[in-house]
Amino acid sequence: MSDTSTPATDGRRWITLVVVGLAQLMVVLDATVVNIALPSAQADLGFSDGQRQWVITAYSLAFASLLLLGGRLSDLIGRKRTFVIGLIGFAIASALGGAAGSFELLVAARALQGVFGALLAPTALAVLTTTFTVPKERARAFGVFGAIAGAGGAVGLLLGGVLTETLDWRWNLYINVFIAAFALVGAFVFIPRITRTGPRPRLDVPGTLLVSGAFFGLVYGFSNAETGGWEAPLTWGMLASAVVLLTAFVAWQTRAAHPLLPLSIVLDRNRGAAYLSVLIAGAGMFGIFLFVTYYLQLTLGYSPIQTGLSFLPMIGMLVLAAQLGTNLFVPRFGPKLMVPIGMTLGATGMFYLTFLDASSSYAAHVLPPLMIVGFAMGTIMPASMQTATLGVDRQFAGVASAMVNTSQQVGGSVGTALLNTLAATAAADYLAAHTPVTEAVAVQAAIASYSTAYWWGAGFFALGAVLAALLFRRRGDGLSLATTPPAQAQADRAADPLPVP
Repeated sequence: MSDTSTPATDGRRWITLVVVGLAQLMVVLDATVVNIALPSAQADLGFSDGQRQWVITAYSLAFASLLLLGGRLSDLIGRKRTFVIGLIGFAIASALGGAAGSFELLVAARALQGVFGALLAPTALAVLTTTFTVPKERARAFGVFGAIAGAGGAVGLLLGGVLTETLDWRWNLYINVFIAAFALVGAFVFIPRITRTGPRPRLDVPGTLLVSGAFFGLVYGFSNAETGGWEAPLTWGMLASAVVLLTAFVAWQTRAAHPLLPLSIVLDRNRGAAYLSVLIAGAGMFGIFLFVTYYLQLTLGYSPIQTGLSFLPMIGMLVLAAQLGTNLFVPRFGPKLMVPIGMTLGATGMFYLTFLDASSSYAAHVLPPLMIVGFAMGTIMPASMQTATLGVDRQFAGVASAMVNTSQQVGGSVGTALLNTLAATAAADYLAAHTPVTEAVAVQAAIASYSTAYWWGAGFFALGAVLAALLFRRRGDGLSLATTPPAQAQADRAADPLPVP
């Protein structure tokens, strides 16, 4: 299979980065922007606390379950077409959610957002992967894209607070319509349509069903653990079914004529290490957003807008680290050194947060660890995302990109469920040991629960540092960000600057 297109100027390539960056921002911030709006939405629509989690879970289930299918569809039907469909669908689903007059319609709209987000997220990364083939430009582009992926959650907290307080909770969904409109214009103008030659690849239907079912069971199981507990039959049943289906998927991929995810993609040491690093970073990132938000609002009494603004220095450090890393440090030292450094910084920042108490101040005790973790995420994410898609056959760029989003989504779901459960257990144990329960005791119980979550988060990052140091290849040993194999470099030079199948 080969593709033909008209070469694009450097300006077009960088505008393409803006377009896919907008799409990625929309998908990533949607994971947190709606959280801020939930209390207002609950009061408006009148649903219960037990039902509230489904506003979040419906999106996560659809998104995680269909990511690999979305990435493969972008390989099969064309990246521009898939990108446009994803943008339009996400905008329509967001408008439906914003206009929802009932809990059921809101949940359905959120699930529909997840479906089109699963099309959009991997396609955006695949467009970036195949657009920037020159190593120096690729590093710069992935620095921007990785910063967006890492900072989107914090941006969502700030944006959610501003929209909820100044307008209405519905604008947390309506805002996507405007972002999608800008991205859609850019997609039509700057992402070229490619003419395919040769036979069209086929979709691996059995593999799609197996892996979609596996990720559905995995995310549902961990989500149910937050509310039903780890001992609930539904929790273990869904997790067990996920393991069985995932095992069957791997076995099928070894014999499928047209595999959905060729195992060589994930079995490469560098790419496997990159996917694992994104998963661990995702778990830590969602954990810090969740529990620091609780601490700022419930313990220090911050408003939603103040809480969002509190994360801005973290975003600044993340962007700074992403640019320094991808333009200077990663090309020189490679991911084997930089990703473990980022993980170690992440563990340090989480450890710092364990010292927070009811009398802590933002400037002295919250700001420093947030900046450390921000720098850590900016060191981990761009390098891992770039490594995860480096050297992949162009016809599988979409599904390889989908694995990046899948790793981040599954990491976030697993991390949130584990940390929530551990924190809740710590709070219950503290209350049981400190009777009678007064308001002061309740505050200390909450702080103890946050501290437990931070300790485990530090453990996640520490484990990530060890695994990254062991798994990533040394600089120059096979595919790396610092060197490009001669055959690959020659292919990149001969390739069209925008080879988006």
